[in-house]
Amino acid sequence: MFIPIVPPGSAKPIAPYVHGARADNTIYVSGTLAIDQQGSVVHPGDAAGQTRYILDQIKSVVEAGGGSLSDIAYNMIFISDVKHYGEMNRVYAEYFPNPPARFCIVSQLVREEFLIEIASIAHVQST
Repeated sequence: MFIPIVPPGSAKPIAPYVHGARADNTIYVSGTLAIDQQGSVVHPGDAAGQTRYILDQIKSVVEAGGGSLSDIAYNMIFISDVKHYGEMNRVYAEYFPNPPARFCIVSQLVREEFLIEIASIAHVQST
């Protein structure tokens, strides 16, 4: 059993999923894209801007589930082109001074405008 997490102001999902789910002391954050409440791409062509927007959205999901970014133990990162790797890492390091485990894969994303997608797993204290 899990508890769905949908922070106020979240974008409507573009597929059948919930933004996050808490099961016991674990928060799972769905793959997050740079998309606003109206379904528009945020920061088109800007990998750093998309990364920052995505990590802010992930932060809101984890906080709504009772955690913080420091509770994230694992990130799954997808970038549309290896040329975005440096920009993504620069912003990523700002959010994770003590970085969790992760992988980063170059992959085609669901729309050409999306440059970055990140999903996360956080382990939080009991409530």
